[in-house]
Amino acid sequence: MKINSYHVGVSAEAFAAAMFARCGYDISVQYGANQPEYDLIISKGEKLLKVSVKGSQDGGWGLTQSYLKNADYHGAVDKWLDKHKAKTIFCFVQFKNVALIELPRVYLATPHEVAKQMKKSAGGRGETILYEHHEWTVRAKSAGTIDKIPEEWKFSIERIEQLFCE
Repeated sequence: MKINSYHVGVSAEAFAAAMFARCGYDISVQYGANQPEYDLIISKGEKLLKVSVKGSQDGGWGLTQSYLKNADYHGAVDKWLDKHKAKTIFCFVQFKNVALIELPRVYLATPHEVAKQMKKSAGGRGETILYEHHEWTVRAKSAGTIDKIPEEWKFSIERIEQLFCE
């Protein structure tokens, strides 16, 4: 079932908020116009993190297309990274091949981790899209390589606590 990008975004934010709340974190959801840096704030005691939620239903999250000039993928990633602050994390929510009664796959990463992953993509050429799992075909320069989200990014209480300490 395909839905429009607005509904993907709303669904992703709702799932992210529910997942953090289920783990015992306090959630602050923005009211009114979205802040460019984050969608939610999570806190526990004195600890807090800004969370930028990105939803997808196609297996990837386009992040740096607007920064790409002259096929300089690494430069585009660097410009994207410069826009993010230290206490912001990303919550990637994936709906591809997820039945309506199933939970989406959710991943957590710092901007630096995302940048590193995107620069490794396409056999080191770099990419504008962060892929959950992408196998490059024979028609691509990086044929035979596979880009995928690192296992350690999977949503868990341990992962959240690790990100609070970074």
